[in-house]
Amino acid sequence: MGALLGAAGLMAGPAFAQDKPKEVKVGIATFLSGPASVFGVPAKAAAEMIAEEINKKGGIGGVPVTLSFIDEGAGGEALVSNFRRLVQDEKVDVTFSAISSGSCQQLAPLAEDLKMMNFMWDCGAASILEAKKYRYNFRSQANATPEMLAVLIYLLKTKPDFKTIAVVNQDYAWGRESWEIFSTALKQMKPDVKIVAELFPKFGAPDYSTEISRLMALRPDVVLTTSWGGDLDTLVRQAGQRGLLRQSTFVLGIGETSLQRLGKDLPEGLIVGARGDHWFLHPEMKNDPAFKAFNEAFRAKTGAWPIYSVYHMQQAFSALQGAYEKAIKTNGGKWPTREQVVDAASGLEFKGWGRPITMRAEDNQGLEAQLVGVTKADPAHNFMVLDNMMLFEPKSITTPPGQKSVDWLKTLPADFYKMNVPTFKHGG
Repeated sequence: MGALLGAAGLMAGPAFAQDKPKEVKVGIATFLSGPASVFGVPAKAAAEMIAEEINKKGGIGGVPVTLSFIDEGAGGEALVSNFRRLVQDEKVDVTFSAISSGSCQQLAPLAEDLKMMNFMWDCGAASILEAKKYRYNFRSQANATPEMLAVLIYLLKTKPDFKTIAVVNQDYAWGRESWEIFSTALKQMKPDVKIVAELFPKFGAPDYSTEISRLMALRPDVVLTTSWGGDLDTLVRQAGQRGLLRQSTFVLGIGETSLQRLGKDLPEGLIVGARGDHWFLHPEMKNDPAFKAFNEAFRAKTGAWPIYSVYHMQQAFSALQGAYEKAIKTNGGKWPTREQVVDAASGLEFKGWGRPITMRAEDNQGLEAQLVGVTKADPAHNFMVLDNMMLFEPKSITTPPGQKSVDWLKTLPADFYKMNVPTFKHGG
């Protein structure tokens, strides 16, 4: 039997051995049009810059990287069609899809059916990896649960006496789910807070006068929004013009990307989350030469400092490189099959431009630190910076594998927010 197995192994070897390809083809879904392009276009610029740098250093395992992009702004039907084209016609080796949680909900099952290795490089809906176990889909960053918990804990630590809260979120998967996570945890830790309004304007809404008028009348102590991109910019500008930003404590759950665009339209004192520990003045990274060089190169290319979509794109490439390098090593230095790269990605630890990240093996969910701060004017910049930043370790605020976020949040003790979290001053 041993001799037969040995012979079979020898015969099977050539079928699995792979010569190095001419290129590693990466297909990327990002917003290239519409209000969300303020978020997606910088990510595209980052992908081009990162791929160029990888190729200057010899590529991945000695193989150059090439990129193809599809526009999430084209809408669901076109997105699915274009994703199929990338996989079936262009024969990409891996996809990075996507920004919108709605896009990921469409594309993750399709990637699985097509056996296409896919890094969900930015979408945050926790339910995607909680509802079904995937082999080919990985999330190279956190999801909404640690992102919202970090923001809520920051709020409870810095503004513990608030009694009323309202929410204004985009009406789709991310907006609904992020609020469910935030409100469920809030009820556990501060059950006496009254929710006075739950407002869900449509995605891409150009006017928020109805919502702002209602909030001006209700006068909640806190207004939360986890809106992003052009929607967040529009909401905040219109709210500022009406005085709402000074009437209530505003919490921009994932507002880091809007700071530069909004400039002095923002007042001091707004709580801002960074969807990970993403900030070009990261308190633990700001003096790192490679980090500074990346930020300066991106600014030279685009005219702006990196935002968290840029850092998320970099994380996807770091995860991809890490998976290939691990697979090549496991394969005795030979070029791996896609299945071997998929195997290598499970449980992978890699480094972005922040603290290390792990895509845990149980569910392919990324464990990523979270940074939250408060807006502060700085004469060195023509926009608000972040001060009194807290950095949250991911394990304590991420849903354990095999559990649903909302179910887990309902088990949190009332004093959960009293955890010790390091705080960093701007410029400190």
